[in-house]
Amino acid sequence: MKLYLMALSAGLLVGVIYSLLNIRSPAPPIVALIGLLGILAGEQIVPVAKRLMAGEKLSLGWLRSECGEHVFGALPARTALNDRASDSGGTPS
Repeated sequence: MKLYLMALSAGLLVGVIYSLLNIRSPAPPIVALIGLLGILAGEQIVPVAKRLMAGEKLSLGWLRSECGEHVFGALPARTALNDRASDSGGTPS
C-alpha cells in the first residue's frame, strides 16, 4: 500500500509541476485508464472460468496468487523474497 501511495504522491507532484509550467501531461485520459482496468479484469475471467469448468472451487488463496498479483502487480519486497528463495532453492516465507 505504501508503494501505491508513494506512486500517487509522485504523480501528484509531477502534475503540479506540469501545471505550473503550463505543460500538458503525456498521461492518457481517464477513459483510457478505465479501459486498461477493464483489460486487466477481463484477463482474469478466462482462468476463473477454466477453473470452474474443471469443477474446482475458487479459493481466496488461489484468487490472490493467480489473479491478484497480475492485477495489482508484485510489490518489490515480494519480488525480492521470491528471488532470494529461488536462489537458495527454497520457498518464500
